[in-house]
Amino acid sequence: MFVSSRFTARRRSLAAASVATALALTLAACGSSSDSSSMPGMDHGSKSSVSSSPSTSQAMGDMPGMDHMASGNGLSDTQDGYRLTSKTAALPSGKQTTYRFTVTDPDGKPVTGFAPDQTKRMHFYAIRSDLSGFQHIHPTMAADGTWSADLTSLAPGSWRLFASFAPDSGPGKGKDFVLSRTVTVPGEATKTPLPAPAGSTQVDGYSVTVKGEPMAGMAHPLTVSIAKDGKPVTDLQPYLDTYAHLTAFHEGDAAFAHLHPTTKVTGDHGGPDLAFNAELPTSGNWRLFLQFQTGGALHTAALTLHVG
Repeated sequence: MFVSSRFTARRRSLAAASVATALALTLAACGSSSDSSSMPGMDHGSKSSVSSSPSTSQAMGDMPGMDHMASGNGLSDTQDGYRLTSKTAALPSGKQTTYRFTVTDPDGKPVTGFAPDQTKRMHFYAIRSDLSGFQHIHPTMAADGTWSADLTSLAPGSWRLFASFAPDSGPGKGKDFVLSRTVTVPGEATKTPLPAPAGSTQVDGYSVTVKGEPMAGMAHPLTVSIAKDGKPVTDLQPYLDTYAHLTAFHEGDAAFAHLHPTTKVTGDHGGPDLAFNAELPTSGNWRLFLQFQTGGALHTAALTLHVG
């Protein structure tokens, strides 16, 4: 997908910082969808579901669902003084529900000004702890800074909810944040095994192929090709100012990564090949969720990618 030059500049700056951090760690070590057919519970477009282990901060007397974990991968509710807050620690299963949250600034005040990122002021994701039940939502904000994210039916288990945003004023202006909290969905939870790494998958009659061998902590090109009935697809429509939106979650901890598109948008004629700049910070298996649009319909494909 495509972003503005200002957004791209911020992303490149963050990518450079991540690579430098990974190199430093390496040197230190040397010294010492509506449901998708590819995965149960996956949803397209504007709803979400996430699982994760119970919040350790809860036991310490914090607000329900609050997490204090490593920053930079979305596994924290706070970064640089900005905090994702919510009074909700549990959500019902089997029906549509709304998750309400607020982002506060270093002074503890609700943030109400956000810079558009791929046409939206807030991107919200939900993923179950076994990396099933993916939802990508664009919530709405009230005048007091309270956001409401409408989620489709959630399966019982632990879920992690991510908020991706960029303040348009204050000390965080011009910086991208990804913060998250966990919630529990009551009921008998059945773990869905993560599908084995594969180079291709099927969704809604489309074949999606991913080529590339990314290495942990390093920027690496990734190519996605889309076909239907054995023929290359060339009628992809822009979705969020790009031809495809690609996010990834790490097996085990559900760490978040957004893969940056580099293919230029030229009307409703995208495809069949889409280029991404993949920077996945940790080795292991990552579950990739690719969203693309044709004929006004949004499709969500999922596959597992192994990162060395």
